[in-house]
Amino acid sequence: MAAKDEGLGDAPVAADVSALGDAPRIRAILTAAAREGRSVSYSELLGDLGFRFTRPKMRAVCKTLAEVDRLCALDDEPDLAVLVVRESDRLPGQGWWVGGTALLLGYDGPWEGAAAARFIREQQQAVFDYWAERRTP
Repeated sequence: MAAKDEGLGDAPVAADVSALGDAPRIRAILTAAAREGRSVSYSELLGDLGFRFTRPKMRAVCKTLAEVDRLCALDDEPDLAVLVVRESDRLPGQGWWVGGTALLLGYDGPWEGAAAARFIREQQQAVFDYWAERRTP
């Protein structure tokens, strides 16, 4: 079902709300970013899906990121959700931290600040390295 998504001063644009829950599509966007060696802001991801940033849409995408990581695990690939970050500090939002991934990876520190940034850079670099070896010719 198409909805109208209105940006700041922009004309309404048709946006397919099902894209917010489309794990394969979001996975493809994040895999492309990983191959390029870059993180993706929540706003950028929503934009790639045809939406402007709103908190409800961000929350919907965040729920889908868990499914993206589940699909990655089934294929023995690294999690991609760690690439989705806030523009302000380039760190994942609260949902990523409370989801337990950081603890599973051995990190039990703060969600913000230098230690968190270092940990996230390491995790993201592991994803970048994995996908750099699998770039399409």
